[in-house]
Amino acid sequence: MIELKHITKVYGNFKALDDVSVTIRDGEIYGIVGQSGAGKSTLVRCINMLEPPTTGEVLINGKDMMKLSKAELRSERKGIGMIFQHFNLLSSRTVAGNIAFPLELANVPKAEQKKRIDDILEMVGLTEYKDKYPAKLSGGQKQRVGIARAIVSNPSVLLSDEATSALDPETVKSILQLLKDINKKLGITIIMITHQMEVIKEIAERVAVIEHGRIIEEGSVVDLFTNPQTPTLKKFVGSVMSSEVPEQLSHMDIHADKENADDQTVLSLSFRGDVANEPIIANLIKKYNLDVSILYGSIDYIQNVSFGRLIITIIGDDSDMQEALSHLKSLPITSEVLGYVSSH
Repeated sequence: MIELKHITKVYGNFKALDDVSVTIRDGEIYGIVGQSGAGKSTLVRCINMLEPPTTGEVLINGKDMMKLSKAELRSERKGIGMIFQHFNLLSSRTVAGNIAFPLELANVPKAEQKKRIDDILEMVGLTEYKDKYPAKLSGGQKQRVGIARAIVSNPSVLLSDEATSALDPETVKSILQLLKDINKKLGITIIMITHQMEVIKEIAERVAVIEHGRIIEEGSVVDLFTNPQTPTLKKFVGSVMSSEVPEQLSHMDIHADKENADDQTVLSLSFRGDVANEPIIANLIKKYNLDVSILYGSIDYIQNVSFGRLIITIIGDDSDMQEALSHLKSLPITSEVLGYVSSH
């Protein structure tokens, strides 16, 4: 388990991290998302103590990294692998040579080095590229070498600092699938630092949103995607799953206040797969005697959980409407009144 307790990092008069507390469970894939300059890279460097916090505690498996000697810290870092946006490969070494580098530093015997390298090459799908140099590899292949080098020493933690940012979308998918396979097969805790919400959506189990050096939201990916609370997270989620009124409905004059008695209320309903089979619309019509029209509907998936959105208009007696709205708020869905449109 990794525990960051009240971490603050100050550079001169600039506070890069401000009272950050995060707990990351063993074997999970944990995302930290934020814009450039939000403090996420500083945070990940505090975990492996490349940037010691100004104040706070960094606990890995109960051991306080802040209290270790330099020799003890070097030893603990062997259990933490790291992959980077720009790969950081040694151009003068082959693929196998790059992967061997941390083993050489640890004085691992040659025979054991060869076995570990061969096993890792097979795991990352690069066996046939063993003797090639980085200049002959694609971006995705270079990142696979970076991943192989990071895990060849059998770390318990893998830090990924914007590791997919320089890759094309198809390559990103293959790298994320590889990281999921590694997490499952080896049980490595993976911490994904990224500004790409599609990466979080695809791979992370839980996520923290960082802004101006502070954690502003944290929770399961499904919870945060389906019910973001802060403007920052709403913007991030909107980059992959729009919460705006679709362009197809832009011709409608949706106004903020009800101007006429027969105006229709425009509602946005967001729901997860566990309530997708509920007859929500049918109940509104039958139980509350309302006229309901569906204007827009969409289904998306967050990993294996379906997530749906409906935009509907409803009209009926005011008391029935209020009861219906109260009923919707009692359900495990998110409902929001977007405004009103004229029935005419």
